[in-house]
Amino acid sequence: METATTDYTIWYALGILGLIYLVVLFRNKRGTKRRKSRKFMEGKRRHDNRR
Repeated sequence: METATTDYTIWYALGILGLIYLVVLFRNKRGTKRRKSRKFMEGKRRHDNRR
């Protein structure tokens, strides 16, 4: 019986780590999108200023 409980503990730990990994990935994707849009807006402003 003891081996079954340890197996479940390992799976719970892996599941929690997987969730944390997904959250970090999602946050990074949002951050890069924000950075890209900021770069785009800066370029647009420069373009508008030239005229």
